[in-house]
Amino acid sequence: MVKYGLDYTRCRWILPLLLGIGVIFGIIALAGRGWLESQTLPYVHQASLWESCSRPSQGGEWNCESLMGYAWGRAAAATYLVGFLLLVICFALAIIAFAIDTLRFNFIRGIGGLLFVAAVFSVMGLVIYPVKFSSEIEMTGVNMFSWAYGFGWTTAIMEICLGFFFCCLPNYEDQILGNVKPTYFYSSP
Repeated sequence: MVKYGLDYTRCRWILPLLLGIGVIFGIIALAGRGWLESQTLPYVHQASLWESCSRPSQGGEWNCESLMGYAWGRAAAATYLVGFLLLVICFALAIIAFAIDTLRFNFIRGIGGLLFVAAVFSVMGLVIYPVKFSSEIEMTGVNMFSWAYGFGWTTAIMEICLGFFFCCLPNYEDQILGNVKPTYFYSSP
């Protein structure tokens, strides 16, 4: 891998694989019901990006209310969903870019820029949700933002990190493609 870099057939698929993992984490965040949960007894509150559920007591039945009735709920869902859709587009573009025999480095830099835009939308949704949820939805007991919300932040962090990697990769085009002679630091007398 070190000798061949991204020109090596198996190693060139690492970046699209990481984007694919980010897409899977985004799906888990969008579908998960664990954005907010009760942390202590009584476990009476549970929320996702789409709805908030509560029950009167520990063994009671869940009553769910859609968060799409709130402007902030629609805004949080829309911005996170736009960020996720941009991530899916970047994933498809990365597969196309790395499937071509000769890497298109300007194309790769564009994917990096699009990943930064996706990260901005994702972070906006991830910030709107807890700020407005905690101020407008009545909660009892101690509540925590849970695993699905964590998957959302993991997706946003992956978008930022992969955006940097995709943008910086073209700077090392000659080294990656093997067009530069190796430099030896030791010279014989």
